[in-house]
Amino acid sequence: DIALWKFETAKYYVTIIDAPGHRDFIKNMITGTSQADCAVLIVAAGTGEFEAGISKNGQTREHALLAFTLGVKQLIVGVNKMDSSEPPYSETRFEETKKEVSSFLKKIGYNPAAVAFVPISGWNGDNMLEASAKMPWFKGWAVER
Repeated sequence: DIALWKFETAKYYVTIIDAPGHRDFIKNMITGTSQADCAVLIVAAGTGEFEAGISKNGQTREHALLAFTLGVKQLIVGVNKMDSSEPPYSETRFEETKKEVSSFLKKIGYNPAAVAFVPISGWNGDNMLEASAKMPWFKGWAVER
């Protein structure tokens, strides 16, 4: 299923649509994505997981391509499971992941310089709400507008 959260800021009305990433729920993901102005693509940094997702038939590729095809022009990439990288919270692993995902995003039509990449650990909450002391090398993101 799709979960919805609505809130407003001084400038915007925001609806967050949490669409499942599992292959069995691709129709739900398409429904949610087709209504979006911006997407957050979650990519696993863990050894083996990232490689499976970015492989020819991987979910990372499929979701990025669907987002672009459905007209989502703004993209944020959350590089998740940084606590599972080798070594944990590895800047090198983050940069490798960013480079490979950027290459694919460029092939499908996104401008990688306009995509925000953020290293996170959803399990531990690192870089989710505030900067994590476990990734002092990450100084925030800057994108072209």
